[in-house]
Amino acid sequence: MTAVWVDASSGASGDMLLGALVGAGVPVEVLQEAIDAVAPEPIALRVEEVRRGALAATRVHVDVAESHHHRTWRDVRSMLAGAESALAVFERLAVAEGAVHGVPADDVHFHEVGALDAIADVVGVCAGFAHLGATSVTVSPVAVGSGTVQTAHGTLPVPPPAVAELLRGVPTYAGPAPMELCTPTGAALLTTLATAYGPQPPMTVDTIGVGAGGRDPEGHANVLRLFVDGGIEARSARTSTAEGPLLLECNVDDLDPRVWPAVIAALLEVGASDAWLTPILMKKGRPAHTLSVLVDAARAEDVRATIFRQTSTIGLREQPLTKHALDREMVAVEVGGHTVAVKLARHHGVVVNAQPEYDDVARAASDLQRPVADVLAEATSLARKFR
Repeated sequence: MTAVWVDASSGASGDMLLGALVGAGVPVEVLQEAIDAVAPEPIALRVEEVRRGALAATRVHVDVAESHHHRTWRDVRSMLAGAESALAVFERLAVAEGAVHGVPADDVHFHEVGALDAIADVVGVCAGFAHLGATSVTVSPVAVGSGTVQTAHGTLPVPPPAVAELLRGVPTYAGPAPMELCTPTGAALLTTLATAYGPQPPMTVDTIGVGAGGRDPEGHANVLRLFVDGGIEARSARTSTAEGPLLLECNVDDLDPRVWPAVIAALLEVGASDAWLTPILMKKGRPAHTLSVLVDAARAEDVRATIFRQTSTIGLREQPLTKHALDREMVAVEVGGHTVAVKLARHHGVVVNAQPEYDDVARAASDLQRPVADVLAEATSLARKFR
């Protein structure tokens, strides 16, 4: 399990979160690949090491070409089909903007280059947290700033109305400077990703990422920090030396159920020893599934990657298991001239279970033009001789 604490005591924005993720060890290529998969126009990320106040920090620039497109939330939603976490962030942002301006969320406009910036920030940050494997994200009280800010809608108070709307029910305070410290994109990302709010929880910090904002005001360091318990390098090192079976689990409520058979097949292909789904009911009565996967620790990294690539989850629960398995042996019986494999299970050398392999039974039944149930019954009867 990977726990993350977000220190937003100097505010939050999309570029600050991107910088903190790269500083925490997420390869910029991971963020760029996610953005390239959905971006309607070229977007490039550029990493720069900077100083903010007395702190060294990482800044990620989002370079976009000049754009003349005005995109609504309806437009952005179609671009991000399948990117469930990014969709949730944009939906939260559109609903808040629509509420404060008195327009339907579908008609909220993300203007020109600003829309591309927001796409890069949101998609990149969601991909970064998925790469970390964050199972819990605790966010500190968010500094929002004070004073006023100039916008396309004129002079607005700080926090701007959209930020105030997004941070309803979230611990906030003015912070260290009379300026805008938290952007709408930053607020939407934090409130979508957060599983809890408060000071740093008990954790063993492996990695710290410091992300820089574009401004460098006097009096405070304009940075956001990520504290990662079980960072990428430490987690990889532990994985390479760990032994024994692991149980990986996640709850998913936003995946087309028709996809699940392909997900389970992909997990078995990369080394999972078993994978299954359990129907559950989540908060607000949402139906969902718990995906459970058994895998040897040596092959766990491939399974983790497959889960993140094939499903919409952004975090995994993980625990070591003690497993007791019977000794196994494959033998065969003949049904109508067709070979059917039989799996024998032994306890202290005594056969306690003999099961024909179903795929062989189905194939023999098809060739013999007999009911599967009949062939299975005959194969099971023949398998009794091994007991």
